[in-house]
Amino acid sequence: MEFFAELIGTALLTLLGGGVCAGVALKKSHANGSGWIVITFGWGFAVAMAVYLSGHISGAHINPAVTIGLAVANKFAWSKVLLYITAQMIGGFVGAAIVTVYYYQHFQATEDEGTVLGVYSTGPAISSTFFNLFSEIIGTFILVLVILVMGLQETSPGLGAIAVGFLVVSIGMSLGGTTGYAINPARDLGPRLAHFFLPVPNKGGSNWKYAWIPVVGPIIGGALAAAFYLVFFA
Repeated sequence: MEFFAELIGTALLTLLGGGVCAGVALKKSHANGSGWIVITFGWGFAVAMAVYLSGHISGAHINPAVTIGLAVANKFAWSKVLLYITAQMIGGFVGAAIVTVYYYQHFQATEDEGTVLGVYSTGPAISSTFFNLFSEIIGTFILVLVILVMGLQETSPGLGAIAVGFLVVSIGMSLGGTTGYAINPARDLGPRLAHFFLPVPNKGGSNWKYAWIPVVGPIIGGALAAAFYLVFFA
């Protein structure tokens, strides 16, 4: 059940998150051009809804960086890490696949290959390996650290889901403009694989040269956040 909960939770996350990117970016959508604030709130609400959906079964990690961070912080069993990450990656692919079908006609109407890829995965505003990696590390560090510290406080599960959603909104608004704030390898790699394998209209390359950054950066950021938590909060 935990595997299925992580899969459907991450699928919902990428369906709603990729959906808001598609609505804002693709031509002939009523939401076209509505901007960055809509995207950041869309992703934040997507996280909150995914937590509501699967939190009571699996804890709703829905993010390999969170799973690894919790394991490093001794809050999660290492024996389950691979199981959770596998479910999250599959969920990321499934959610993106549904977005592909849902917005298929709008992909057909959108000729720009970069815009199409942006529905599925992140990319740098200014390409720089060091600074792009730094952005993903810092954004995920904040995400995982705050989640860990929230666990020290007595809050209802419902309030916790909303709080994490607004945390993602805050990271997106303040720090997301540099790389698109993946802060979640499953949110980026799963949909990027969907973009690569599925017959998406008007797609170009999947930018595999950049693809390692939104995977490695969040994992480093999550592990560093857990180490910081153990030193200063545990």
